[in-house]
Amino acid sequence: MDETSKERLDRELNELMQGLRVAIPGVQFMFAFLLTVPFAQGFARVSEFQKDVFLVALISTLLSSIFFIAPAVQHRLLFRGHAKDVLLHRSNRYGIAGAIALSVALTSAVLLVVDYLFGRTWALSVAIPLAALITLVWLLQPLITRVRRNGDLLP
Repeated sequence: MDETSKERLDRELNELMQGLRVAIPGVQFMFAFLLTVPFAQGFARVSEFQKDVFLVALISTLLSSIFFIAPAVQHRLLFRGHAKDVLLHRSNRYGIAGAIALSVALTSAVLLVVDYLFGRTWALSVAIPLAALITLVWLLQPLITRVRRNGDLLP
């Protein structure tokens, strides 16, 4: 496919934004849910460890939301500013940071719930493999593929 550099930037930015549109609603739903948890009746019975894990889940979900929404906000602020190349590279890094924050949020949310319901041993038995799986499929596999094909680690 023969495309100009402008067409390539337009296409790549559109593809990135489409990917973010998939992630943002889920992250926002999770964040909204976490905001309600402290007001639930059972929350008064959580341990200090569980409160700490909750805080990690809440903050990492917020960070994920910030990173995933940043490209759309910056796109609006940079509209017709001839900075698509900068926006594309920056937004790609935000997407990676958002995925990392989301992986922490998901893992810590599961850790919290399983610890609350079944205890620490079960919680760690579930959360550690979950964190490993997320790390493998979201981060390691793409990075390994990238290094094998391009010889570089990050775009």
